[in-house]
Amino acid sequence: MTGARRPYAVPGRHRPWPLCRHCCGIALDMGSARTRVLIAGRGVVVDAPTVTFPGVDAVHPIQRGTIIDTPGCARMLRRLLADRLSRHVHPVVIVTAPVLDGLAYRTQARAAVDVLRPRAVLTVPGARGIALASGADLTRPLLVVDVGAHLTEVVLLSDGAVTDARRTALGTSDLDDTTTPGDIAAAVARMLTAMLQQDHTSLTAAALRRDILLAGGGALRPDIRHQLSTLLPARLHTVPAPHTAAVRGATTLLRAAHAHPSTTGN
Repeated sequence: MTGARRPYAVPGRHRPWPLCRHCCGIALDMGSARTRVLIAGRGVVVDAPTVTFPGVDAVHPIQRGTIIDTPGCARMLRRLLADRLSRHVHPVVIVTAPVLDGLAYRTQARAAVDVLRPRAVLTVPGARGIALASGADLTRPLLVVDVGAHLTEVVLLSDGAVTDARRTALGTSDLDDTTTPGDIAAAVARMLTAMLQQDHTSLTAAALRRDILLAGGGALRPDIRHQLSTLLPARLHTVPAPHTAAVRGATTLLRAAHAHPSTTGN
């Protein structure tokens, strides 16, 4: 998890979560198709299309897991959250991020989240959020497959950190007469095979001795689950409520983030 110091530090002694009246905690998952927001203590409060303007003229500020319109993301967040947050509150915000978009995504996401006047903004790989939501043992190597609407990721975690990752610009929104669930499963199998072949450690092989975690909207589709279970060399474990797993996992980090010196201003 990475973070950035913000100018909205709360003066004086910072009270433990959730007693602090100056701020709240927000977990934010901005996907290419849908944006999900969870406010600490209130559960998932937003699950809406990722569009700047709703309706027939909808503009999509995130495409294939990449933010292409930062101001548009900011306008979307204002529209979705302005009436849910007091203007006196400066939240700690944790944003889930695609594993391979790196610094560019984190920088753009923080710029968009500034519209919420946060006290601190931190980012966490979506795959780690999924693992946390599942309650998986992060001390052992773990494989996560995240099948989204526009993007599919295969991520290897070791001690909770990303060790290797692959992705393809293919997801459930691409399914039609020519692109099938089998195509998505085959892409996942190819990525996993490449990870095994290029891994000079034993981490990938060790992870395959455990269940592979499956999440994302694609995990809700029996046809995709079936194709994956047929092609992958390990059992699949579908995370409960897989479409919201990343944002729910991110909330488990909010308590620690709230008290961290980088967010308290003390």
